[in-house]
Amino acid sequence: MFAARPDAVLPPEPRTLGEVAERLERVGAVAGVLSRLPLPCLQVAEAVAALGTPLPRGALESLLGVGGERLEWVLRALADHALVWPGDADGELHASKVLRAAWEAPLGLGPGLEELLSGRSAEELRRIAATLRVSGGTRKQQRLDAVLAHHGDPERLRALIDSAPVRAREVLEQRVGSGPEPALVLYGSGGHVPSAAERWLLERALLVGDLHGYGSARVPAEVVLALRGPDWCAPFDPDPPVPEVVATTGAEVERETAASAIAFVEQAAALLAACADRPLAVLKSGGVGSRELARAGKAVRCEEPVVRLVLECAYAAGLVAYEGGALLVTEAYDAWAEQEPAERYASLVEAWWRLGFTASASRDEDGKALPAVGRAGSCAGCRAAKEGLLVAASALPEGLGVRDSAGWGAPVSWYRPFADAAPQDSAPFVTLVREAEVLGVLARGRLAPPGVALLRGDSRALRGHAGRLLPGSVGTARVGADLTAVVTGVPSRRLASLLDGLAEREARGAASVWRFTPVSLRRALDAGRTAEEIEAGLSEVVEGALPQPLTYLIADTARRHGRVRVAPAGCVIHSDDTALIAEIAVRRELSGLGLRRLAPTVLLCRTAPAGALAALRAVGYAPAAETEDGAVGVERAATARAGSAGASRAEAPRAARSSLPGPRRPRETAGARGAVSGADLAGRLLAAPDHEPRPNPLGGGPAYGTGTEEILDGYAKELTLTDVRQLAYALDSGEPVTIEYAAASGSRTVRTVSDLEMDPPYLYAYCHLREDDRVFTLARIRSVLPVQR
Repeated sequence: MFAARPDAVLPPEPRTLGEVAERLERVGAVAGVLSRLPLPCLQVAEAVAALGTPLPRGALESLLGVGGERLEWVLRALADHALVWPGDADGELHASKVLRAAWEAPLGLGPGLEELLSGRSAEELRRIAATLRVSGGTRKQQRLDAVLAHHGDPERLRALIDSAPVRAREVLEQRVGSGPEPALVLYGSGGHVPSAAERWLLERALLVGDLHGYGSARVPAEVVLALRGPDWCAPFDPDPPVPEVVATTGAEVERETAASAIAFVEQAAALLAACADRPLAVLKSGGVGSRELARAGKAVRCEEPVVRLVLECAYAAGLVAYEGGALLVTEAYDAWAEQEPAERYASLVEAWWRLGFTASASRDEDGKALPAVGRAGSCAGCRAAKEGLLVAASALPEGLGVRDSAGWGAPVSWYRPFADAAPQDSAPFVTLVREAEVLGVLARGRLAPPGVALLRGDSRALRGHAGRLLPGSVGTARVGADLTAVVTGVPSRRLASLLDGLAEREARGAASVWRFTPVSLRRALDAGRTAEEIEAGLSEVVEGALPQPLTYLIADTARRHGRVRVAPAGCVIHSDDTALIAEIAVRRELSGLGLRRLAPTVLLCRTAPAGALAALRAVGYAPAAETEDGAVGVERAATARAGSAGASRAEAPRAARSSLPGPRRPRETAGARGAVSGADLAGRLLAAPDHEPRPNPLGGGPAYGTGTEEILDGYAKELTLTDVRQLAYALDSGEPVTIEYAAASGSRTVRTVSDLEMDPPYLYAYCHLREDDRVFTLARIRSVLPVQR
């Protein structure tokens, strides 16, 4: 059970079975578990929630219209997740207390008759029993049991409905057809007096009004089921949809996986190297815009979806980060770039698996372009889609693959009904499928070995597959007489950097190709390299001698390089008096101007004209300024005007506070976060008392685990001890946490918060819902949940 419900054993480690049970019974935790179950498990859980428990298994089988093994595996899965489990009585099922809260109206049914009549007086129940002509006894519970027994018999209930007056039957069917919460305003504050048909239904508990005589009347669940008839069955789809498949072999899958992985590592290395040379500009609203993505993709010959995918994975892996309005590579990138291709690939693929959104999605629901890198929050539906895709792929029979990417829609939706597709998808999940294919997680329409390792959470196996499929980096190249350099495999960082600096890259993938041109060699010479250095560098990495055409090209380009020179200058000082120019050039007081003599009558000066004029005048010369056309310039003092300073400030770029997040921390696995193994923890919990009493501030009872727990327990009065421990752990460890918060207005919201700081009676945190810092009153926090990753 702990393997299926890791939320029950996440830090802080539970101390008692009672604390484990409390964690399992949280509404948010149950909802999170349901989102990770396949469709038949959801359908059975909804049916159980609609019927209520304890529930005879035969009643569930009758409602679903199926039994035996087709239902058995579903019930085992629900029991493993502590949602529905067999009771002590033979064939009896029990369910989590909060299971029904996951649906507003399971199977379109409202509350059952027992819930609706539980607050009625004994006299009201006597009148209903008498109208139904059943023996009600003398006590309230006896009368309630009699009414429930009558309505619990489908045949008797249908006979009663069939005996209803025509108008009463029409009213009842109208209420049932209006939705799961059919409303009928009764006599009271609404001012409505029930009609004769409505009174007939109310007297026989076919409609049950509000306890106080006004508000909404509801049709009990038993009545709705009776109206649907004995042949009606709840939806149940135990078999996954079968997409159109094609035959494939393991060798074909591995070949395609290797090719995709090599190409992706090459593209990632080239793109991140380009970011290191020229950081990506950031939009004022945050993220990297489409125009900058297109520029980066064009520079390394990479399509925009792949650029988005690489940058998002690199950001999640901590290889790039925002600083000063630009996206820069980090120190971790330098270490990553020196690794072997298999290690580089594994780190990026693991980062992709941790992403809580579809990385290459480029459009929102309104069709507007989305920025990339850090602009998306975690989406439960996107996480479910990614997991559902891999689970669906793993379930394919051996030797078969899905023919078309559009064929994944139905299987993914069956394995994860809450999965969300990207808004831009022409067919469900095609963007996500394309990502998996680019990464080598899917190949030939089936799950590739790296995808198997991701699904199992086995990092060691992932690196093993990567090391087997991706060759080691290559440190040598073959240079031909056609002025091309070819590298078979993934070039090392040193080789790729050398060839990128000397030649134009023409192809990437299993084999990379560069071409030497006069322009590419000129760029190398501009960067400070000499012809001798270029030939020496190539000789170290080239297999054999350099081809003669290449040596001729290097020599010819070097001979023509620098014949025309362009010197930087702040201004030019010139005079017809050569003696005066010579005197100024050697004047010690003017050495700071950076003077350089170009001709007997011309000095080049590094200082701007205004500074040069001031310096010359300071030592006794009388220079005159010149305009661009050579005329003597006229200097006039600027007249100050009101608002001029303000105008200049308005024209200056405004420094906005950056709201961009920092690098995401790599996610730890569930096993790493847990303090002990599931078996050890189970043994420890079985030996502990069922419940841990709340510590007594005056002494006695168990001690608090930490001082933070003790402080929180004094202020967060609405929290259970389990919630106090969870919030204290989040404060002490820096982990994010999800809280249910009651605002001063009375409304309740669920928020994920991080960067927690406590200053009783307040909690300061960054709210991911509002994307801003917020202050929460500890006494208003109603529950605490760990963040599911």
